[in-house]
Amino acid sequence: MTKLISNGSHIPYDPDLVLLARILRKNMTKYERKLWYEFLRHREYQFHRQKPIVYYIADFYCPAYRLVIEVDGAQHFTAEGMEADKDRTEILNNYGIEVMRFTNNEIENDFNEVCSKILEYTNNSPLFERGIKGECYSDAD
Repeated sequence: MTKLISNGSHIPYDPDLVLLARILRKNMTKYERKLWYEFLRHREYQFHRQKPIVYYIADFYCPAYRLVIEVDGAQHFTAEGMEADKDRTEILNNYGIEVMRFTNNEIENDFNEVCSKILEYTNNSPLFERGIKGECYSDAD
């Protein structure tokens, strides 16, 4: 495995994934495009598309909430896919990152509910102050 890069204030990432992430951003699935263009890109706190994190490329990542959002197609429902997703989620959780998963079907047929779940999470979660791992701030401070 490639050595991870971190400057101390960001989640580490594999530099070998940067080019692939750029390619994936240019070739998002129709479900990823829908979620991005119709919802995530308009949020108050910035989401990144196809973001290298640790040894993975997250479909969407919001550093303010340490939130990864994954849009899962059919390959995620095989035994191997489900095991890989479980391992990936566990590793990301160990970095303090929450993972939300939605299926292509949910994006296509239940889009408002998907958006509601994301809003519910972000409305009820603390923000992470940039550059300070694990510390949160709120308007009450």
